Amino acid sequence: MEKMINLTIDGISVSVPEGFTVLEAARAANINIPTLCYLKDVQQIGACRICLVEIEKARGLSAACVMPVSEGMVVHTNTEKLRKQRRINLELLLASHNRECTSCVRSGNCELQALCREYGVKEYPYDGARKETITDELSPSIVRDNSKCINCRRCVAACYNVQEIGAIGVSKRGFKTQIGPIFGRSLIATSCVNCGQCIIACPVGALHEKENIDDVWAAISDPNKYVVVQPAPAVRASIGEEFGLPMGVAQTGKLAAALRRLGFDKVFDTNFGADLTIMEEGTELVERLKDKNAVLPMITSCSPGWVSYCEKFYPEFIPNLSSCKSPHEMAGAMAKTYYAEKMGIDPKSMVVVSVMPCTAKKYEAKRPELSNNGMQDVDYVITVRELARMIRQAGIDFTRLPNESFDSLMGESAGAADIFGVTGGVMEAALRTVYEIMTGKTLENVNFEDVRGTKGVKEATIDLNGTKINVAVAHGTANAKKVLESVKSGEKTYHFIEVMCCPGGCVTGGGQPIVPSKELQYIDIKKIRAKALYSEDASKTVRKSHENPEIKAIYNEYLGKPGGHKAHELLHTTYSAKEKYFI
Repeated sequence: MEKMINLTIDGISVSVPEGFTVLEAARAANINIPTLCYLKDVQQIGACRICLVEIEKARGLSAACVMPVSEGMVVHTNTEKLRKQRRINLELLLASHNRECTSCVRSGNCELQALCREYGVKEYPYDGARKETITDELSPSIVRDNSKCINCRRCVAACYNVQEIGAIGVSKRGFKTQIGPIFGRSLIATSCVNCGQCIIACPVGALHEKENIDDVWAAISDPNKYVVVQPAPAVRASIGEEFGLPMGVAQTGKLAAALRRLGFDKVFDTNFGADLTIMEEGTELVERLKDKNAVLPMITSCSPGWVSYCEKFYPEFIPNLSSCKSPHEMAGAMAKTYYAEKMGIDPKSMVVVSVMPCTAKKYEAKRPELSNNGMQDVDYVITVRELARMIRQAGIDFTRLPNESFDSLMGESAGAADIFGVTGGVMEAALRTVYEIMTGKTLENVNFEDVRGTKGVKEATIDLNGTKINVAVAHGTANAKKVLESVKSGEKTYHFIEVMCCPGGCVTGGGQPIVPSKELQYIDIKKIRAKALYSEDASKTVRKSHENPEIKAIYNEYLGKPGGHKAHELLHTTYSAKEKYFI
């Protein structure tokens, strides 16, 4: 039986399990203690000294995030002494901080800014020397600006503890402390896989995506360009949050309406590309299962951060990767071939813009392997946050938009495509189609519950009319490492593995809306955003990719059969080993 500890916080009696910290106990009692360096499930080191509390009969003040509870403890969280000390600590942080808030990408959603407002910081009494400014813009996905860094180390913890990549760390000491790659390198010269989890962890503007807003506006304004846009499945699950709408509610119709009002010539849907991916990936899996000499397990290749991780850390598994391009790259390839030919548009005048929940997609779009006839499949990638900025710049009131549909030919999708944005979703979507290909039977219950949920590694055995296949799902590169090591050691035997680079999948990608750490103490955004996509799937009449009428049309009219010559030419690619570090 779990031992309970009784204590008093601000005069309220609280009983919590042994091992809880004072911060966790306060949260259980709905008592707010401010934090800055603390990030639930990522880091608790007590470095920033913002979560200080007074504990009776204890010397000095204590950091609530690392102080364990004890029987009879009496805690005060809101005294004049604490408010003064927190204000001083904030003033000290501001002393060497770049305070150009109006031009900062995080203005209005900066945790340091919010705390200063809450504690009435109006002056800079400790203003003095500034740290060495380092701005690293060489990465195709992520910009580092150390003039904004407050040394909270949350980005380091996300990269090292959660993803187990370790591209960034802490160097030097005292006032000269710097956060960044070893030896002052650029991110581009490290093991970084462009996942952007460091951006999501950062409480200020020291890390942000490499912005492509001006590029997209320029393309839209150019009368000689035909600009098409496509949003990923996970975008509809989160875009509403940027405009104060409830988390966990898909805003598919408003999303389509907003994109159309921004001036794009056509508003397509990456969900169409997801259905296309299932046709190709499902066929590839069936062929590998039937071929005794084929490389197994086959591993999904939809997540560019995961592909980069595989190329850098586990190149021996490159033959296991599906040769399929990711959904938005497939859709881009089809826009510049199938759609362009059908509409009589010169593909060289076409600009494909992808709205993604992912910063790694920016890197992916530039890969030479993802091109055709000298043209990249996708020209620009913008994140959900960038799209929200464009909507605001255009003066569009997102909350008042009507619900509209995506444009035809490449705008219709099955429910299977929606769940691509959650961990286990690609696996489930593939199984819905593979089951019917392998068995020749109609799959009545399309929900594969065993591959759903936020457990780090999920396993299942699927019976395909007598052929049993072992599958695994991993999200976050730390969990991918566990799966790959178990395969290497012979401990596990799988036929099909899904890996998503980000914890929870695309719903918590590096390009998604940033939720303050204060809110993250109480909610699990992985589950809430996933709920929105599962609801989208359940609401559709067509829930299997191979039943999408537009998918049937593109194969009948243009591609031929799934896995055929033309499909391979346009929708498949190759990967190769990459150096972890280079100078």
